[in-house]
Formats: sequence, structure tokens, C-alpha cells
Amino acid sequence: MAEQGEDRDRIVVGVDGSESSKYAVRWAVRQAQLCGGVVEALAAWEYPQFHGALGWLPPATVAEAALSERARTELVEAVEEAVGPQPPVEVRTEVRYGTPASVLLHAARGATLLVVGSRGRGGFAGLLLGSVAQHCAQHAECPVVVVRHDTH
Repeated sequence: MAEQGEDRDRIVVGVDGSESSKYAVRWAVRQAQLCGGVVEALAAWEYPQFHGALGWLPPATVAEAALSERARTELVEAVEEAVGPQPPVEVRTEVRYGTPASVLLHAARGATLLVVGSRGRGGFAGLLLGSVAQHCAQHAECPVVVVRHDTH
């Protein structure tokens, strides 16, 4: 039966809070409804660059918990904004340390599908495809869907 845990299709979706990523979450949830799958919404966080007289300095360990918790809060808020507080399918949220592309590629191993927005918060607004989406499309071990958010 498709409802039994690991037999269900697993759809991984990258979330950074941008409108494109919210569209990607909506698309992933609709796809999960069609195939009886589960959505794994992921956000990545990294240490911000701190510079001192001696070069790059790692932040205090207290900052790690704060950065992770901030990413988790933003992830949950973005998912809820995209699909509401009670989505029609199971949506798991997870925050991982690392670059967005590496976090998504690692999470997508064994997944049925990887879904990303066409442009996130970083980079250049004029690009049709963001660097994370492009990297995922080139290197993922599963099919990748890039969801475009038109502002027109």
C-alpha cells in the first residue's frame, strides 16, 4: 500500500523563503498528492563570513544554534505561507548545515524527485536559472523540476 512509510515517493524541495521557492513547495505538494508521496522541505544554512585582523574567523558556537534556529523558523514560515498550516500531504521540514546545492543534492539521493525554484534570494535577478537550480539540474541523481515564478 502506498501509504506505508518508506514505500511512498519522496519529493525533496529546496526552500529559501523566496517566492520561487514557495512556488516550488506548492508544486511539490501537488505532485505528492498525485503520486501518494511525501514532501521533504529543506533549508540550508551557512556561517556568515566574519573578518578580523587575521582573516576569516569562525563565529562563536552560540551563533550556530541561533543560525540553525533562524533557518528553521524561516523554513516553517515559508512552507506554511505556501501551503497552509495543514497541507493535504505529509510535509517534513528539515534544516541542514551547508551550501544549498550540496544540501539538496545529498538529500535527493534515493528521492523520486528534486524540486527547486528558478531563482532564490541570492545571485542576479536577471538570470533565468539560479546557480543552485543549475547545479542541482546538472548533478542530481534523480529527476529535477525547476519551477519558475513569473512576476508578470
